[in-house]
Amino acid sequence: MNIQVILVILLFAGAIFYIGRMMYKSLTAKKSCGGNCKCGVDFSGIEPGKTRQ
Repeated sequence: MNIQVILVILLFAGAIFYIGRMMYKSLTAKKSCGGNCKCGVDFSGIEPGKTRQ
């Protein structure tokens, strides 16, 4: 086998592993707060649409 073929196969396998790992991480449940929680931050004093001047 040619060294170039081996390098291409290794790069392809690495890319497949990387993409697979990204997909696995995005599909698995996260241990942090999920969905619509505020994670302990109080946003009750903020009015939407208003900016500081």
